[in-house]
Amino acid sequence: MLLAELQIWHTRPVTPTRRIALGHLVLPADPAPGLGGVLLAAVMAAYLPNVDDELWPDIARLVDQVARGDRVVQPRLQHRYQVDRHGLAVSVHQMIGDADHVEFDLHSMGRPLSQVLGAVYALERFGGPIRQQVAPVLHRAMRWRGPIGPSFVADITGVDRIELVGITDPRAWALDVLGFSMGTTRVSKKDVMSHFRARLRDAHPDHGGDDADAGAVIERISEARRILLEHVG
Repeated sequence: MLLAELQIWHTRPVTPTRRIALGHLVLPADPAPGLGGVLLAAVMAAYLPNVDDELWPDIARLVDQVARGDRVVQPRLQHRYQVDRHGLAVSVHQMIGDADHVEFDLHSMGRPLSQVLGAVYALERFGGPIRQQVAPVLHRAMRWRGPIGPSFVADITGVDRIELVGITDPRAWALDVLGFSMGTTRVSKKDVMSHFRARLRDAHPDHGGDDADAGAVIERISEARRILLEHVG
């Protein structure tokens, strides 16, 4: 099953001009960074090692500029970002699988820098708050050294294999986080709030929760509450 897709249009490696455009995008981002953010990070991690390391600081600055919504003067890093795709070749990067098994299918037809810049500029397609949450994931991907697989996903998102359902199926993840029984499909607002309060009480240090983990646990159950409340009548 296709989970996320990024099409990067670019000039061919033998062409002296260097241009980039974006094509078809499937970049789900709920809950952030979502599958879309993970795919952008995978492209960054896969191709950055083959980019001149002198350019890395400028790439990091570009990530932050796009995340803030700044105007980026073109050309940047020897490439011009544009809308027109006429005469360009295309590289297609996909994330495929399900909650139990995810694979990255990365196919480049251009320069490594073109792929990295395509991932950075795709960040612009997210709304402002989402960009702010995906940008740190791209920065972590810039430091990754290893295969692009489950360990990579866990490192950049903090989501392990067991909780990978949290980005492939947010509602199922939220039901599990709030302690609904397996197989639950429909819940009311009252059910959600009741389970949320119970989980919140359990997470509090006064009721046996871990002081060090309380903040992260509360953030997690709050996100689960938000997701479920968006799906109730």
